[in-house]
Amino acid sequence: MDPRRAFVSRLREYEPTTPLAREFYTSASDYQVELEALWYRDWLFVGHDCEIARPGDYLTLQIGEYPVLVVRDRDGKVRAFHNSCRHRGSRVCSEAHGNVPRLVCPYHQWTYRLNGELITARDMGEHFDRSQHSLRPVHCAGVGGYIWVCLAEVAPDFHAFAAQVEPYLRPHRLHEAKVAFESTIVERANWKLVWENNRECYHCPANHPELARTFPASATVATAAMASANAGAVEHGARWDSLGMPYQFQLSPSGQSRVVRMSLLGDAVSYTMDGRAAVRRPLSDSVPAEGSGALLMFHFPSLWNHVLADHAISFRVLPLGPTETQLTTKWLVHKEAREGVDYDLERLTAVWMATNEEDRRVCQENQLGVNSPAYAPAPYSPVQEAGVMQFVSWYRNHMLQRLTEG
Repeated sequence: MDPRRAFVSRLREYEPTTPLAREFYTSASDYQVELEALWYRDWLFVGHDCEIARPGDYLTLQIGEYPVLVVRDRDGKVRAFHNSCRHRGSRVCSEAHGNVPRLVCPYHQWTYRLNGELITARDMGEHFDRSQHSLRPVHCAGVGGYIWVCLAEVAPDFHAFAAQVEPYLRPHRLHEAKVAFESTIVERANWKLVWENNRECYHCPANHPELARTFPASATVATAAMASANAGAVEHGARWDSLGMPYQFQLSPSGQSRVVRMSLLGDAVSYTMDGRAAVRRPLSDSVPAEGSGALLMFHFPSLWNHVLADHAISFRVLPLGPTETQLTTKWLVHKEAREGVDYDLERLTAVWMATNEEDRRVCQENQLGVNSPAYAPAPYSPVQEAGVMQFVSWYRNHMLQRLTEG
């Protein structure tokens, strides 16, 4: 049977009360279907606009088979391109980050303006039309200091998501931040197992002693009712309202994105080993250090994050293969915060460096078990794994829509 038809057939039979069938986590053909229907057609988080603050600043990433380049042009606009020279296809920029006055292909020195226009191509003959060989653009958008790209010819609507999350992000002024530290790890696990692990804290007490000092190990917030039961909504809601800090649970109609503000444990104000602030200089004067909790946001399939008063943490998910996932974590602080004066890097990163490594271990063990022909999953816990069921429901419905439309 055709891989897409087999994929659709299995999805139609699936009920999101148990984990997906083994093939969804292991099959190379299923992975290719996902790339084409999801990763090459949805908006994906790539980085922060503070990373490319100056004209000529760029970042690169690999999305499946597509190398992508994101750059700030001379007019201050953030643009994205396929990172493939229009001559013979070489990557134009090979470093993860950099700054250049122009985009110059290292192979034959074809040279492009920062807006993608080809300006130099040696010895191409008198009839060669440079205007027909600009870098191929990629859809690019931003909200609240976050940059997104979409590889599709026609991108899905971005405005609804931007309108949903912008009021929540605005008080933190992440446009005025900088990346204090970046970590990239590879988890030998399917990207959906990485997400399922993220969407529950059933595993937290036994696996995350560092995070458990400040982050509630209660059921993951999956509904407005669960959010309203959080102590922060009861204790701090009126104050958050007065400070212009939205906190209400907001889930997009499709279930693809969610934003909510939650309190931390006790009097903790940050993800540190003692719960105290990791950075002396807050991200914004609009968000007080005490009682601000954590702004939690996700957007399937590529982003989850935590925004606190003193720093923010973003997590970018990219698939590398059927059983490999890249996770890039970035810690953001105020752009004028000084390492060694306003923050200690080890203290800032300790909790999530440990948590990421612990999650890598549990996800890899999960993958090894799922690989077994004897894999026969039990139902999800309706109390502890409602967030996981929410994720797999979104995945099933989204993929079915993509694979059966038109």
